[in-house]
Amino acid sequence: MPPKSQRRTAAATAVQEMEDKQTNNGGTGSPKKSKELTAESHKDKESDFVTLCQKLKVTDEVCDRAWRIWETVLASGDIVPDTNVKHWGVCLFIAGTDLNTMTFTFSELQKNINVNVAYFFNLLKKTDVNMDIVSTKVNTAVSRLENKYDVHLALYQRFERTCTKIYMEAPDVQENLDTDSKSIIRSCWILFLLAKGKVLQMEDDLVISFQLLLCVLEYFIKLSPPALLKGPFKAAVNGLNQPTQTRTSRRNQGRNARPAPKPAETDLRVMEALCKENECNVDEVKNVYLTSFMPFLDSSGLSGSQGIPEVEVFSKQYEELYLKNKDIDARLFLDNDETLQPAKIDMLELERTPRKNHFEEEIVGIPPQTPVRAAMNSIQQLKVILNSASDKPSENLKRYFSNCTVNPSEDVAQRVECLGRAFSDRFALAVGQGCTEIGSQRFTLGIRLYYRVMESMVKSEEERLSVQNFSKLLNNNAFHTSLLACALEVVTATYGWSPFKSGSTSETDLSFPWILDVFELRAFDFYKVIESFIKVEPSLKRDMIKHLERCEHRIMESIAWRSDSALFELLKQSKEQEGHVDHAEPPSTLNLPLQHNHTAADLYLSPVRSSWKKASSINGSVPQTADNQTAPSAQSQQPPPKTQKSTSLSLFYKKVYRLAYMRLDMLCSHLLKGQPELEPIIWTLFQHTLQNEYELMRDRHLDQIMMSAMYAICKVKNVDLRFKTIVTAYKNLPNTNQETFKRVLIREGQYDSIIVFYNLVFMQKLKTNILQYASTRPPTLSPIPHIPCSPYKFPNSPLKVPGSNNIYISPMMSPTKMTPRTRILVSIGESFGSSEKFHKINQMVSSSERTLKRGLDMSSAPKPLKRLRFDTEGQDEADSSKPTGESKFQQKLAEMTSTRTRMQEQKLKDVADALKRDEK
Repeated sequence: MPPKSQRRTAAATAVQEMEDKQTNNGGTGSPKKSKELTAESHKDKESDFVTLCQKLKVTDEVCDRAWRIWETVLASGDIVPDTNVKHWGVCLFIAGTDLNTMTFTFSELQKNINVNVAYFFNLLKKTDVNMDIVSTKVNTAVSRLENKYDVHLALYQRFERTCTKIYMEAPDVQENLDTDSKSIIRSCWILFLLAKGKVLQMEDDLVISFQLLLCVLEYFIKLSPPALLKGPFKAAVNGLNQPTQTRTSRRNQGRNARPAPKPAETDLRVMEALCKENECNVDEVKNVYLTSFMPFLDSSGLSGSQGIPEVEVFSKQYEELYLKNKDIDARLFLDNDETLQPAKIDMLELERTPRKNHFEEEIVGIPPQTPVRAAMNSIQQLKVILNSASDKPSENLKRYFSNCTVNPSEDVAQRVECLGRAFSDRFALAVGQGCTEIGSQRFTLGIRLYYRVMESMVKSEEERLSVQNFSKLLNNNAFHTSLLACALEVVTATYGWSPFKSGSTSETDLSFPWILDVFELRAFDFYKVIESFIKVEPSLKRDMIKHLERCEHRIMESIAWRSDSALFELLKQSKEQEGHVDHAEPPSTLNLPLQHNHTAADLYLSPVRSSWKKASSINGSVPQTADNQTAPSAQSQQPPPKTQKSTSLSLFYKKVYRLAYMRLDMLCSHLLKGQPELEPIIWTLFQHTLQNEYELMRDRHLDQIMMSAMYAICKVKNVDLRFKTIVTAYKNLPNTNQETFKRVLIREGQYDSIIVFYNLVFMQKLKTNILQYASTRPPTLSPIPHIPCSPYKFPNSPLKVPGSNNIYISPMMSPTKMTPRTRILVSIGESFGSSEKFHKINQMVSSSERTLKRGLDMSSAPKPLKRLRFDTEGQDEADSSKPTGESKFQQKLAEMTSTRTRMQEQKLKDVADALKRDEK
């Protein structure tokens, strides 16, 4: 049963020992000083490797550790000889990070091995040949570096473009200037890097970093000689002191020295010009200026400067910061250094932004969607939606509050105030201590969305139930906290939207589930509001809908399965109701379509039964409460209901099953194309584990159970599939993390690889069940879940093909809208000719429909529609002659119609049966 004993490499053992040592010591400490490395003590290693170690001043321990990693990589046989030095650099980076003894910066390492950022990170991933070389600690460090590099690159590219619109290379009028535009631009960028490093705790925040960059630009524009400035910026600077400045004072003023910049509240002309040029909100930039940049200038002694600051002073200060962080020297962007140049494929993607093309639409040039522009556009779209909204309850919402048995207005206001303070404080802690006001601004946007969505939800419930008293729902603390958290997640994700990750939000300190920690909100409660939130807020863009779906998936994959989750409490109650193991969701319902007619009220006031739904429309009763108590009027008119299982738990399991099968199906498509019969068997074991052995999911990940089930079935079916092959394919699936298979809970406080988990936990728990699949009477296969399309409506925009560099698909644009009557004439799923035949059919249908319209408009009898037939040579034509008999096409159409009718009848029957089971 267990996989063959595999000797763990020396590299893997060293990683584990170091992680255990760091855990026991309570974390990482500062690197220890060591004597200088000598070649005599490393004669067993290649001399060039030792020379590289000496250049980077690494310790003996790091040198030995890196060499062991290199030997492991070399044994794989995938190394190209001329890349040895580059691989050595990767091994030294891994060793230094794992041992917390980094004696070199990332840029120094790049320089010594002559690689750019993209090449280095790709090489590091290839180095992890046995999945046991790159630890989770190294993965975290690499992710941080990638995010920081992406942000710096995007900011510098925008900085360059903006400076070309601000400064002239040479002034129009020759003047004796002590500076030039290149020197000013260089000083501006380096001062920005220093300010960013000192002001922002979270340096990979693209939006706040860009707003800070605009503040620095404004500072330098006001200090720059007007002769070097272009257009609106020159006019804005010339107008700064015109009302009070006399001719004498101008004559006596030095040519190159400008007065110190005025505070932003007294003069916004330069800032407004910058914000207009960069499509940025002036109020937000002004806030960053006052709360972050001005204190930085004061602390640096630059607030009273009368001229361009000396670049050497703050360049040295930045170098100290860079050497301390041991990461990227962003000053190298100014020199177009090769180590910081982006990959060519990235630039191609930037220049070829996909767009929709309609038929007969004139091609119009669209500017590239740069990362900064994309972020600003997303924020602007959100602000446009919320500008008309209020940060107080509307009159309609107040009416709903007043209709409640217990008016929730006071509780809502107190909750908002309390959570607002918590949000702003935690935001400042994550981003920077001067950013409390920025957090308050974003919280205000979240409040507007919160009240807007709440009103839409209650209005929808009123239309659905024909009641106006929503006291139970509107006094539910979990509902309000979850709804506010969801609104703030939308705002936070909009500001953190990252084009670097194919239109997703980048992983930062504010990434989900950060908001759950801030509000101390249980993930299972948060999941209940997501679907209803999306349904009632039609203004959400596709990217944000996909982000909320991803949050829901993360909850179902792992977050809801944490030990402190309410999920296990519900599962325990579900078992105790019947006195035996009560399935959260019977497998017999898997192949039925997932109904999306539930609302947030159904889930937060769960259990909610169909019997109550029928009664509520008759007697106008209010929704049930969480303790299964209905309103007195409802109790007097109907018998006490039978104890029901939780609606929220049932829906959760339905969604988990479907997500689990989709993940398994993707993995099987990579690994078991030649054995399709294994997938339903693996799914049966997978589903059995989730249903009956759900304790295995505690503090673990759904994909860990999936990979273990796949290995187990392949083992008993004598299919040669190793864990290394499984995790290699798993890494290629969307939304995966190496930590999922590298760090699995074994027992309390102990973590190890997926192989150890399988041998010590999974197999031991399910050994009897697994062996049944090798017998002559295996268990009955579980039904395959019905996998629906997303319940959310997306705009018809181009979609990127997963795993591709620059391939997009768009919805097919039909030249004419087909009615239900004409739609059934097209054969779907059959190949009977080329695509030109479909176009001919569409043209004929379109022509016939226009003829029919003309006939109706002229009040004359319309001509009969021509019938379509296919001749023996496969050419389709319009046959206006009288039919001599039933054609093959008509026979096929009749068969299709009959089949479709039977399928619809069966579908309705299945749904009716499911409803009956729910009522029992």
